[in-house]
Amino acid sequence: MIFDPNKPIPSHFGDKQKMPLLTKRHRSNMMLNPLNLTHLNRIDESDADIITLNLEDAIAPSRKKEALHNIALFLSHLEQAQSTIVVRVNPLSEGGEEEIAFLNDFAFDAVRIAKIKNQTQVAQALTLLGPDKELHISLETKEAFRDLHTFGIDKRLTMANLGILDLLTSLGLPQSLVHPDNPTIDYILSKFLVDAKTAGIHPVSFMFQDYHNIEMYALWCKKVKKMGFESKACMGPKQVTIANALFSLDDEAHQRAKHIKKVFEANSALGINGFMDEKYGFIDEPIYRDSLLVLGSF
Repeated sequence: MIFDPNKPIPSHFGDKQKMPLLTKRHRSNMMLNPLNLTHLNRIDESDADIITLNLEDAIAPSRKKEALHNIALFLSHLEQAQSTIVVRVNPLSEGGEEEIAFLNDFAFDAVRIAKIKNQTQVAQALTLLGPDKELHISLETKEAFRDLHTFGIDKRLTMANLGILDLLTSLGLPQSLVHPDNPTIDYILSKFLVDAKTAGIHPVSFMFQDYHNIEMYALWCKKVKKMGFESKACMGPKQVTIANALFSLDDEAHQRAKHIKKVFEANSALGINGFMDEKYGFIDEPIYRDSLLVLGSF
């Protein structure tokens, strides 16, 4: 807990600076509403790899300043958390620019910009950020969907979050298409994944809104993991538990990658870059590079 739940929450900002994370993971990205003070008070205890504090579409215009104040208040008293802390601001022209300017003095990890459309807006957002903060984007527009592969203009842009419902509306498609067997959704997911990877940006699969349908959420996690995703948006701790379990690297895959790395490097030192291994068959440099990729994500 950040504050003692048995005492009144102070109204003044603190001077605490959250300790930076030594190891960052990205299996689960949980959205929180900053108007819910009970949830804000527990962000230092969450199992979510990423916590996104949402100032955008879940907050009525009349309460956005209140939500922004709440975020600043809790962040200024937060000393440590095992989650990457992200603030999702409004579109730059709809208050986002002012929100970033206000938040830059507080300790958190990244700003996420809603409704990004083009590379110019990415560049503008980067000029607004403090040097210690990463940039994340919400991919919710047809323009960004078309051009995402060109967005990798700065290493501080590290993550793109697929907003499937807003994207479908932008494309003029009904939200009823969101079903695990729909080929249009398969195409959207595949294009988003490959274009993000092309730009050097980490892709996060979309939020599943039916919080109580745990079975369907697990099905979506398994589907997108099979496609190559490593992360899923979450609503609440139940979904976090599922995402963390399903996107964790299993021990067998880790041991296989360690073995391949060891034997390839031993053979390579002898000038042999392709050979038969007793445990895993033929190993060459592409298989070795894949093992490094696996170990890097562990």
